[in-house]
Amino acid sequence: MGHDVNGLHHVGHIVRDMDQAMERYRKLGFTVAAPAYPVMPATPGGPAEPFGVANAHVYFPCGFVELVAVIGDPGRMPGNARPIPLRVPDDKVPGLRAAIRATAADIASFLQRFQGVHIMIADTPDIDRVAARLTADDVGHGGVHDIQRPVETATGTRMEPARYLEITRLHPSPGRVPEGRIGFAENAPVKAPWDRRRTDHPNGATGLVECVLCVADTALPELARRYESYFGRARHGRVTRFGRANVTVVAASALAGLLPGERPAALPAFVAYAVAVRDFSATEELLRDNDVPVIRTGPEEMFVPAGAALGVAIVFRQDG
Repeated sequence: MGHDVNGLHHVGHIVRDMDQAMERYRKLGFTVAAPAYPVMPATPGGPAEPFGVANAHVYFPCGFVELVAVIGDPGRMPGNARPIPLRVPDDKVPGLRAAIRATAADIASFLQRFQGVHIMIADTPDIDRVAARLTADDVGHGGVHDIQRPVETATGTRMEPARYLEITRLHPSPGRVPEGRIGFAENAPVKAPWDRRRTDHPNGATGLVECVLCVADTALPELARRYESYFGRARHGRVTRFGRANVTVVAASALAGLLPGERPAALPAFVAYAVAVRDFSATEELLRDNDVPVIRTGPEEMFVPAGAALGVAIVFRQDG
């Protein structure tokens, strides 16, 4: 498959309450950027109003964790939330609103399964090459989309181009794959000097290094074959690792050996993600000082259980 996968671009943590999620992540020692939400008129020429989904980001020099919440009551938006005006020609307003409503419904359906990670996007330097490869391998996907994403700068928020592709299911019926939203993004996370303060985390986190998907034992062979068509060859077993993508697939019966005490809320499900840290001992001290429960899985690895991290176990691992 060549070198068209560079690791993880981001994971999406779907939460019920953005305020609670931001508070929890800060207790875990992460720097969380102010949430953003789209605003646009309900009808052409009308007043702008928030709707759809709000998101906040935990940035790393390469990659990020995205917190996502459906906007139910605009009056409950966090006080520091940033409105992102969506400006389109009047004749495009109904179509864009319909697309954003569909996304919000998608996010709401994830929450009906469980609160936690439902989105995993791999990084690629050439998304057109990925699309061609997937098509040749008869892998269903929605094509390459060119979009604009909000990016914070020293002078305010600007919209930057981004390109992404989402995997879809061809058989037995079209639609999203059962584990959530899986795809690729070509754009590199912003690396401007002003961004350093947003990637400086009190817990010493330096990067997103792994995402863990748990599946039923009987489903592991088929899913491993499917993921090989996405990400290339893997090291197989009850714990199957796709090294270039930093994705691990674990059979349900083997999960306790990887993350003691953890049980998936559903199958298949993304049950954990891992971050590297500069100083493992300092990270552990910070978490314990903040009364965050941690479970050691090695001399330089521990995790915060899903029950203390809004539905996903967060692994902290010594960098290098």
